[in-house]
Amino acid sequence: MTRVERFEACVIAMALLVVAGCSFAPPRRTPDVPVAASYKEMGSWASAEPADHLPRDAWWKLYGDAQLDELEQRLLAHNPDLAAALASYNEARAYSDQLRAGLFPTISAQGSFDRDRQSDTAPLRGTGPANYNSDSLGLATVYELDLWGRIRNQIASGRALAAASEADLESARLSLTAQLADDWVVLRGLDRDSALLEDTVQAYRRALDLTIQRHDGGIAPGLDVARAQTQLEVARSQAAQTLAQRALIEHAIAALVGDSPSTFAIAPDIGAISLPTVPTGVPSTLLQRRPDVAAAERRMAAANADIGVARAAYFPSISLDAEGGVASAHASQLLRVPSRVWAVGPSLDLPLFDAGRRRAQVAQARAALEETSSQYRSVALAAFQQVEDELALLDHYQTAAQSERAAVEAAQRSLVYSMDRYRNGAVNYLDVVTSQTAALQTQRDEINLETLQLRASVSLIRALGGGWSGQDPRT
Repeated sequence: MTRVERFEACVIAMALLVVAGCSFAPPRRTPDVPVAASYKEMGSWASAEPADHLPRDAWWKLYGDAQLDELEQRLLAHNPDLAAALASYNEARAYSDQLRAGLFPTISAQGSFDRDRQSDTAPLRGTGPANYNSDSLGLATVYELDLWGRIRNQIASGRALAAASEADLESARLSLTAQLADDWVVLRGLDRDSALLEDTVQAYRRALDLTIQRHDGGIAPGLDVARAQTQLEVARSQAAQTLAQRALIEHAIAALVGDSPSTFAIAPDIGAISLPTVPTGVPSTLLQRRPDVAAAERRMAAANADIGVARAAYFPSISLDAEGGVASAHASQLLRVPSRVWAVGPSLDLPLFDAGRRRAQVAQARAALEETSSQYRSVALAAFQQVEDELALLDHYQTAAQSERAAVEAAQRSLVYSMDRYRNGAVNYLDVVTSQTAALQTQRDEINLETLQLRASVSLIRALGGGWSGQDPRT
């Protein structure tokens, strides 16, 4: 090779290196989402201090219940939906690894040992033997030059989809653990409601016995006995309905932790559950804390890279091919120098007419980017809405709970007064029934409000993304 030829080769190589840095993917832009400086429905709730944070791997420990923690650990280990999400993530990661292999040449070994026969009447039939052997051994390598960034954009798309699948896995984990915590809160509320109704049944039984005694003594009419009997049976019915609801929740928990509902059981517990303080932070941090928002952004990044892949199809695909080995009509001569064969050189492929296929592929990729961008905005706005919803519920439930506690105390005083006056013959049993109904209803409403507050706190943690904090998908 002359000096001029070497100079030309160097210039061409440098040009190829420059072109190899090209990418036809458009610059990435995250859609604008309106973000407020603070949450509107904070009410009596305070935003988190810089040192406050949700526990990353076990946010449910905020409720301080060892049994809930044990159930959550069982869910993480045995829930089939979570296992499916993990398998989906592993699948996406393996696909990303497949795409990454496109940066490297492929090398394959080839070999054949054939016995061939030529046709005696074939055109241009030579004088060689009609029957002969054709044996060969060798290696072949193919390396595509990624001049237009097609392979790099495929890899970027695959990595973004794998990252989105990882965020999907965390979303599934958060959803399932929150569902379990919510079911557990409902179960404990039903335990308290069931205990209240059981005590009420006993109290109504005593009231019925008193009424029967007064009736037998000629003091109370039969109507009072009928009213007392009605109250008792209504309370028994409500107790049975509560137990039915509890059974369904217990079965749901069994399915979540991967156990059989036929053998699974949770002992009743009427212990009070403290409402935890949930650090909310500020709205600007929510987009980094929600795994579903991260997944939407990473799918948008994948769609952006796919545009670069589609655009690169307009340019020629150039690869470097090389083959080398030995070939001979006699296997005994394969390893001799005269049997060597080789071939090396570039190959080019550029479709000249495809009836608009490439143009349609670019349009499809652009539409997919618009779709994922809109989905990102939708998920982000829904995230803000969910946080505001739960903050509003917690604030107003707190006010309602204070009034309900006052109502419970007033209803209890009314019941005591009406029973005393009934014993003294000052009123009939209708006043007692009215007071009993009001006292029971206010107590059940108080339990329900406490359960709703706890459920809202679980939903708030879920809306905030749990303790997850994803990496910036741009890195």
